[in-house]
Amino acid sequence: MGYPEPMRGLHALLPAVFSWIFLCMATPTPAGAGDAMYKYTDEKGVIHLSNKRLNDRYRPFYYFRLPKNVDREKIMPFVRYYARRHGLDPDLIRCVIKVESNFKAGAVSHKGAQGLMQIMPDTGRALRIEDPSDPALNIEAGVRYLKAMIDKFGDVRLGLAAYNAGPGNVVKYNGVPPFRETRDYVARIMALYGKE
Repeated sequence: MGYPEPMRGLHALLPAVFSWIFLCMATPTPAGAGDAMYKYTDEKGVIHLSNKRLNDRYRPFYYFRLPKNVDREKIMPFVRYYARRHGLDPDLIRCVIKVESNFKAGAVSHKGAQGLMQIMPDTGRALRIEDPSDPALNIEAGVRYLKAMIDKFGDVRLGLAAYNAGPGNVVKYNGVPPFRETRDYVARIMALYGKE
């Protein structure tokens, strides 16, 4: 069946229009443009996307993903993207990942921390990260949490200490807690970062 003359031109444009829509959805948003996209699939299978969590059925939708078995070279563009998106130096995040997991996406600590940025289960739940073993989600959540800690304490060293030992301990000790692990952790990252 043929299309009326005006529709023929529109029909020919549809693939380009859909490609453009997909490209807009798949292109990472610039820093400051919003924290996430949210997705909800209704009972008819219709996908709803929003830049706000409209209700509890909407879940974070991460369109910028990494395979689980990935090498360091492929991790760095994600580090740069999420660090810049949340206003941190990508080199600082690189140093955190080096110390936390040595770029092993499947790393799990004896305390249960997971992934490249070693997200603890409780922290992951608080950050609403659906799969802490997903490298891209892990980086995004870790960067977001570290940024919150640095903003809370107004200092990179204290932010790192809070990331490692928890913000309650930084408040309790009014500085980097006197735990050997935390002091070594902060010192190692700051030395790698070239700020020691």
